[in-house]
Amino acid sequence: MRDVIATPYAPQAIGPYSQAIRANGFVFVSGQVAIDPATSTVITGGVAEQTDRVMKNLTAILAAADSHMEKVVKSTVYLKNMSDFSTMNEVYGKYFPDAPPARATVEVARLPKDVLVEIDVVALA
Repeated sequence: MRDVIATPYAPQAIGPYSQAIRANGFVFVSGQVAIDPATSTVITGGVAEQTDRVMKNLTAILAAADSHMEKVVKSTVYLKNMSDFSTMNEVYGKYFPDAPPARATVEVARLPKDVLVEIDVVALA
């Protein structure tokens, strides 16, 4: 069984992908960037503000899939600049106060819409 997950409370897909797919007891959420779903524009601010917006987008998509942040088992963080790691990590940690998921963090040359951070997650359904 494979269900497409979509919500207006997170940015709409800008390509041939879904916000998330629920399959075999998991929710696979596509990488989210700091786009405000109300305006469809990248928010202003630095990596702290962008990370917070990304986490809000992830939270909304998980809610649409009847899941939540406490069920996230794996995340991948893509940073434009690894020198932003500690700032991103501080905001990210607020969304996972207990038993945070496994995570990989990598620096990348460029992200969609020239944002500073992108995060994807896998959660239990």
